[in-house]
Amino acid sequence: MMNVMTYRGYTASMDFDPEDKIIVGRVLDISDIITFHAESVGEFESIFHSAIDDYLVACEQLGSLPEKPASGRLMLRIAPMVHAAALKAAARSGTSLNKWAEHVLHSASRSGRA
Repeated sequence: MMNVMTYRGYTASMDFDPEDKIIVGRVLDISDIITFHAESVGEFESIFHSAIDDYLVACEQLGSLPEKPASGRLMLRIAPMVHAAALKAAARSGTSLNKWAEHVLHSASRSGRA
């Protein structure tokens, strides 16, 4: 079980480094890399909050949108014919529509093709 902490919709992992005797944090579920460390849980929480606040300010100053963690839930409205074809394709592949769509979306996002 992973220890995590959440702030403003962002989640950070909490891993203890026994060699350096610190708690190492990394913000999860975004591609931007935000890492930090602390010597106690209280300090970890404070530094985590500051790291997220600083990230949001930096994005604003750069004129870019900060990444938001994805929930894993995606609701789509598609043509009934496309829905029916996707159901058939999922059945042919022996998976649920959710797993089939996840695979197709993952493949398309990796290749840059849509």
